[in-house]
Amino acid sequence: MENGPLKSHLYGQGQATLTWKQRLEICIGAARGIHYLHTGFIPGIIHRDIKSTNILLDENHEAKVADFGLSRAGPCLDETHVSTGVKGSFGYLDPEYFRRQQLTDKSDVYSFGVVMLEVLCARPAIDPLLAREQVNLAEWALQWKQSGRLDQIIDPKLRGQKFVETAEKCLAEYGVDRPSMGDVLWNLEYALQVQESGSLREDSSANGDPVMVVVGNGDRSEENCSSEASTALVFSQLVTNEGR
Repeated sequence: MENGPLKSHLYGQGQATLTWKQRLEICIGAARGIHYLHTGFIPGIIHRDIKSTNILLDENHEAKVADFGLSRAGPCLDETHVSTGVKGSFGYLDPEYFRRQQLTDKSDVYSFGVVMLEVLCARPAIDPLLAREQVNLAEWALQWKQSGRLDQIIDPKLRGQKFVETAEKCLAEYGVDRPSMGDVLWNLEYALQVQESGSLREDSSANGDPVMVVVGNGDRSEENCSSEASTALVFSQLVTNEGR
């Protein structure tokens, strides 16, 4: 793949910094691939080694999920998990799978949550050279998130509130509390909508054009804008299963 692994673009040397939109689009591409593995077959396929090294970028920075050496068929319809020896990479390994040796597709969800934190914080999942409390990225970032200070350790240019919330849900201790990859994908696509809408709004403001302000609860308030001019700035959040 022309642009190599995602890892090298986050904290490698000699690579241009990815924009927040590029990071979102890469995560969406990877999430779409993992979702297909989980749902495109019966039974689904569990990757078991989702990490930034195994997300490769082509010449257009489109993400491809790679390296299926540890992949396993998922549980059958009448089963809840696959009992198997623990395989994976330190820092990305689902703690519930590690404790119980019970593999589910939610193990991939946990690993992808760690990748999302790498995207936010631009540091490895495990860095033994750091202070003890900072070695494990997932543990360290969740501590900052729970104290309401995560914004102090992520790139200040990133508009990632929805992204952060999704990553946190992926890292829930128990698989049953984590979202499916379909839900993760939908949340990331929504975050991209917010990003693109915000960029469009900023461009319009800079040019002196009318602006539509998007309020958090879905309501809209107009600031000196005609309905015709603001139409292009309105986006909708799909909330039905059919929309997902």
